[in-house]
Amino acid sequence: MTRVRLRGAALWVVLAWNLNGIVYAQSADKPQPARAQEQVIVFVCEHGAAKSIVAAAFFNKLARERNLRYRAIARGTAPQEQISVSAAKGLEADGLAATEQKPAGLTKDDVSGALRVVAFCTLPEDYKSVRVEEWNDVPTVSEGYDRARDTIVEHVKRLLDELASKK
Repeated sequence: MTRVRLRGAALWVVLAWNLNGIVYAQSADKPQPARAQEQVIVFVCEHGAAKSIVAAAFFNKLARERNLRYRAIARGTAPQEQISVSAAKGLEADGLAATEQKPAGLTKDDVSGALRVVAFCTLPEDYKSVRVEEWNDVPTVSEGYDRARDTIVEHVKRLLDELASKK
């Protein structure tokens, strides 16, 4: 009698295990929604290829480390074709990757959906009605990645401290 109960219990365990695997496999095929409370910060520089790329990469890294639900994107007012070589090499040396594969232009949708817009340059007239935080003290990345990165990271840490204190 005990043997029959054990076999029956083992059968239920095997069935439950297989059913769980089927449900998991089906859900893995479906696109997963973005995290519900994740808010976007937009970093903007003229070419969308250096300062905004570095800022977004470090913002995302530090926000993840702090378990904060924010995500940064990099945009440009006049995007160039490729990410700056000095930014790409610097991020790689820091163990990070650019948030974008290639520079992207700033759009009204980017701004309207953003919690915060941070600019390293003057935004076009179309965006004058938007509240923009300006970080004008950042040196150019091409003239010294380390100095530019260090200044950007200081700003990013202060921004994350501010955002975390509002939670």
